[in-house]
Amino acid sequence: MFDWNDLRYFLAVAETGSTLAAGRALRVSQTTVARRVAALEEAIGLVLFERRQAGYAATPAGEALLERARQVEAAASAFTEAAAAMGREASGTVRLTALEIYAVTILAPILRDLHEAHPAIRIELDTSDEPRDLASGVAEVALRNSASPTGGGLVGRRIAPDPWTLYCSRSYGEAHGVPHNRADLTGHPLIGGGGGKVWRAYQAWLRQHDLEDNVAIHHGTVTGMLAAVRSGFGLAVLPSFIADRDPDLVRCLPPLEGDPAALWLLTHERLRHTPRIRVVMDFVGDRLMRVARETHGEHET
Repeated sequence: MFDWNDLRYFLAVAETGSTLAAGRALRVSQTTVARRVAALEEAIGLVLFERRQAGYAATPAGEALLERARQVEAAASAFTEAAAAMGREASGTVRLTALEIYAVTILAPILRDLHEAHPAIRIELDTSDEPRDLASGVAEVALRNSASPTGGGLVGRRIAPDPWTLYCSRSYGEAHGVPHNRADLTGHPLIGGGGGKVWRAYQAWLRQHDLEDNVAIHHGTVTGMLAAVRSGFGLAVLPSFIADRDPDLVRCLPPLEGDPAALWLLTHERLRHTPRIRVVMDFVGDRLMRVARETHGEHET
């Protein structure tokens, strides 16, 4: 099998009439041109040029194959142009997964601006409480709270620390006081729920501190918990990246010391260079990083 690249040298010599002129056109040495043409002839078992003192002249076999070589060159150029166009044009559907609380708060204005900047990209937003497997293709981009994202082939960036802790509304704090330690929580109604993984971790924390009986209402989503806190119903565990940026909320307890939870924007390594995925990762990631820096001077690590 011959090297497809050798057709370039064959065409250049056929068009210029010499290896010297072909080398100048291709910006390689005359020796390289002569060697590549000889390699092509050996590979296909045909003599393509007569080597004359005045230059190279195509043999009948060379003349017969010249147009085919030009067709290959045209096809290669068309392939290159099509690939470049696909790289320039970010379009299509991107499946993005995030907890609903992130989707309806911090992501909402970012996705609005993404649409204005790249209208050919369509976002399918999955607000499942359970993490989606990016390797399986169920989702392509994930905004995820995690100490260390798990899953083969995940790539992305750490946006900012995002530990979860207890919050109440300002109106609730003014009416009932803001609890600042475990002992202060006695008598304060807690809002439970969050669904799936969130509730399992939240419930374990409540049981650890003997607070499960304080749960006065149970919401199926973290967004429902947020709404209940804002209404002044009571206290709930919420992600700090969201709650600390809400002027109507007050942090009651500090996060656990050394809590490694952070907000991550992730995709799978096989998708990272796909134009539509790259645009979403860059746009959403840059905007989230800007929010983090503007609010608390947080930096990517």
